[in-house]
Order: sequence, then C-alpha cells, then structure tokens
Amino acid sequence: MIRWMIVIFLALLLISWFTPFLHKLGLGKLPGDVRFRFLGRDWFLPFTTTLLLSWGASLIAQFV
Repeated sequence: MIRWMIVIFLALLLISWFTPFLHKLGLGKLPGDVRFRFLGRDWFLPFTTTLLLSWGASLIAQFV
C-alpha cells in the first residue's frame, strides 16, 4: 500500500514540474479541457489532455 502511495506522489510531483513545458506544447488548451470560475476560484479540468497523456504513457509502457 505504501509503495503505491509513493508512486502516486512521485507521479504528481513530475506532472507538476512538467506542467509549464506541457502548456508551451499546447496541452491544457485542447478542446475538451474545461476552465471555469466557481466560488471566486478558477477551476481547470483537463479531460482531453489527460486522455492524450495516458494514451502516450500506455504506448511507452508497451515498448518498455
């Protein structure tokens, strides 16, 4: 159980580090990525970007 928590933590850490680079590539601004303001706070739900990145990760995993 603790191993999975460490893996998830490291994955979130890597995603947060690479977010500015991914925005430069246009990820996060795709059709299907939702941005809205609710209760005075900006919310971002990257549905399309998540699907695209998980598809890419599964391709890499198949070749490794």
